[in-house]
Amino acid sequence: MTPVDLRLYGIIDPDRAAGRDPVDLVRQAVAGGTTLIQYRDKRADGRRLVELARALKEALQNTGVPLVINDRVDIALAAGADGVHLGQDDMHPADARFLLGERAIIGLTIKTPEQADALVRMPVDYSCIGGVFGTMSKHNPSAPIGIDGLAAIAVRARTATRAPLGAIAGIDASNVQAVVEAGADGIAVISALFMAPDPRAEAQRLRSIVDKSLASRSSLP
Repeated sequence: MTPVDLRLYGIIDPDRAAGRDPVDLVRQAVAGGTTLIQYRDKRADGRRLVELARALKEALQNTGVPLVINDRVDIALAAGADGVHLGQDDMHPADARFLLGERAIIGLTIKTPEQADALVRMPVDYSCIGGVFGTMSKHNPSAPIGIDGLAAIAVRARTATRAPLGAIAGIDASNVQAVVEAGADGIAVISALFMAPDPRAEAQRLRSIVDKSLASRSSLP
């Protein structure tokens, strides 16, 4: 298992960048304390995906922050990314592991307690639970699971795996503390970070809340 720092997981999507350069936004977010970057783009063709993924990977050089690609194992391979993030309908994590190798980062979205239980058989380095709250960043036919749903799934996931758990969808500074208290080791954010007027300052704010919340959780008896 490859260690992954999920404390502040930034998901860059050109459709949620307020018309700004995604590469520059990622640089700002990382300067503010983002610990992992995912590139997600549902509309670009394969060539554009590879070009931007390579540009993002170059921008992250010497930062220690990995780049994973949403859904597309082929794009991750072509661009030399650090790994891939998969949904329940994407390539099976075992097949992605076979193609990407043992050192690649493989993440998985889980939405139900049953999917959390299945983590015991999955060669993944982290999982993200969601969607926790409503969001405009992605169409989701399922209702948000809320804090109670997050907590329930997190308990099941902890039984199945020691890999870190993130939370995703509708997360911002107003609810980060509750998300971490419910069992998340970090937050995956899109609009709250990359639609912010100052992504570096917002990353600093979110990271500070996450770190303080994790410290408070670890101090509980």
